[in-house]
Amino acid sequence: MNDLRGLYQEIILDHYKRPRHHGVATGANREAEGFNPLCGDKVKVTLAMKDGTIEDVAFEGEGCAISTASASLMTEALHGKTEAEARELFQRFRQLLTGGEVVDEEELGKLAALSGVRDYPMRVKCATLAWHTLQAALDKADDAVSTE
Repeated sequence: MNDLRGLYQEIILDHYKRPRHHGVATGANREAEGFNPLCGDKVKVTLAMKDGTIEDVAFEGEGCAISTASASLMTEALHGKTEAEARELFQRFRQLLTGGEVVDEEELGKLAALSGVRDYPMRVKCATLAWHTLQAALDKADDAVSTE
């Protein structure tokens, strides 16, 4: 188990130090902004949607290691997914972090690296900020997302 935790920590640090898909999505036609007033994390998610599929997704912003790594891992996981698949993935990810239904961590791939966040309830908002912002972008919401 310690080996797995070590691997998970390495994945989180790697995505924090070298975030993937950082910037603006090519051909972006949806966007949303999110903010976590508790810790100051800010994120903007941009999507390029075509025929119900995410062709590109990216994020900008600043935040803690958990927030940034989660946004980076999210963008990797969403490329080529349909809107319905993206929403379902968010539900499974949220269940992983909140201890709701049992989630097959293998099914979540690298996103499972954030599973340890469930032991720190205050950090769940950091890990889900980009996901809530994604949902707002999918919904074409006008208001910024807040974790409060």
